[in-house]
This record gives sequence, C-alpha cells and structure tokens, in this order.
Amino acid sequence: MNKEIQALIKDFYEHDYILNDALATSIFLLKNLEKPLLLEGNPGVGKTMLAKTLAQHLDTTLIRLQCYEGLDVSTTIYEWNYQKQLLHIKLFEQEEDKLALQNQIFGMDYVLQRPLLQSISAEKPVVLLIDEIDRADEEFEAYLLELLSDFQISIPELGTIKALSQPLVILTSNRTRELSDALRRRCLYHWVDFPSKTGEIDIIAKKLPNIDVELASQVVTFIHNLRKSSLIKPPGIAESLDWAKTLLLMNQKNITDEIVQTTIGSILKHKDDVEFVRNKTVQEFLYPID
Repeated sequence: MNKEIQALIKDFYEHDYILNDALATSIFLLKNLEKPLLLEGNPGVGKTMLAKTLAQHLDTTLIRLQCYEGLDVSTTIYEWNYQKQLLHIKLFEQEEDKLALQNQIFGMDYVLQRPLLQSISAEKPVVLLIDEIDRADEEFEAYLLELLSDFQISIPELGTIKALSQPLVILTSNRTRELSDALRRRCLYHWVDFPSKTGEIDIIAKKLPNIDVELASQVVTFIHNLRKSSLIKPPGIAESLDWAKTLLLMNQKNITDEIVQTTIGSILKHKDDVEFVRNKTVQEFLYPID
C-alpha cells in the first residue's frame, strides 16, 4: 500500500475516524488529483464527519454549506452589502464622476462572501463541505459546475474570480434524488457503506475505551440486525455510539429485553420503528434465524 495512504489511515485513526483502504485511497486521490470527491451512502455512515476529520488532519478551516431546497446565489456564493453601498453613496453623493462611484460600490469591499466564494478566497486551501447536495434543487447544481471544474466563480458585476488557493471539495448525498451526470463527471466517487461488524466494534472501542468487548459486540450485532429489518430510519453509527454510551451510563453488562424497552429512543427515532422492536425479543436481534 502507498505510504501516504498508510499515513492517512494512521492519522485519521488518531483523530477518532477509522478509514478502510478504499476510502483512504479516495481521500488520497482527492488531495493529489485536485478533483472534488462525491460521497454517497445512507444517513449516519460518517460522510460529514469524514470532511470534518480531513480538515483536522490538514490543520485547516472547514467551510460547510448545508444544502436544502431553494438555495440560491445570495445564500451560497455572494450578496451585495447594500447598507455599506448606500452609506458610501450618501457620503459621496456630490461626486461628479458617477461611473467611478459605481465602480467603487461594486467592488469586492462591498461583497458579503457566502461559503462557496469564501472557499476560493481563502489564502490557504480549506476543506469545502457541500453537505447533502441531493436536498438542493437541480438548478443549484448548475451553480456548482464552474466551481467544481475550474475552481472559479463568475459574478456579473465583477467578472470571473479565480481561486487564490484551491479548496478540497467534498460533496455528500443520501440519494434522496439522483444527481446529474454533469456533476458526477466532475467528481471522484465513493460509496460509503455501513462498516462491517468488526469495523463498528473498533469504532465503539476507539470512542469508548472503557466499554467491555462483549457489550460492544452485542451492541453492534443488535444494530446490524436492526439495519436488515424494514425500518423507516435505520440507525447509523452515531446511534450505535449513543446506545453504547447509554448502556455504560446505566452500568449494563449485557443487553436485555428490559433495557431495550427503556432505551430504544437512543437508537430509533420513528414511532413505527420503536413499536416494531418492542414487539420482539432481544434474542431475535442478537441470534436471528436466517
């Protein structure tokens, strides 16, 4: 294995994030091919945390754009500081050269930078997280194409603004809708799956070093079998950790029917899912019959 990839895995582990070889290779390529990385996967598999850990690994700033329906230029790229412009006009309203006045108030000093513009205006490379891009409108993807291809943004009044330093861009998607081919072509791609049982036990042990190995194994076995069920919202890694912390706080050595009944809200967040589990026994999830 490439030594830099090995170093990535080791350093991410020290930052409490466990990378497998394939995901570590994707991060290596993100850094060296200078292309954005699109991470797809179910909610709760650690996509957002990966970007945060990458910023820690690089000792740089994380700039996060949380996507939602209705995103536009003023919330993602820039907006004019109208109050500052009006104040300037008021102060220099006697200025005879109106064109010069116009050029002054439509300069970078009067721009309120939003996440995308901030990311290419930074003096040193930052990590730009475009989180849950699938929640945004398809039209918003068009805004991104210039940035993802050429790391530049066009503003009508100012022209094209090129990146001072190229950001490392990570896009995440939970696949609530299909993304365009144009966006996909501009990105590296990695599907982030739930970790294996061994991998998830390692994550819990890393985050909760005081947990008993047997209890951690029971938690992960229970959660993994839950994910195979027809749930509205399968539990993610964060829920596994929350439940493990809960069981530790309650001094549990093993998972029992009683403890499942009283702590199920640490794992599941929908009424139907909760009722589904409460109508079953612990044994059905710890030792299912295939």
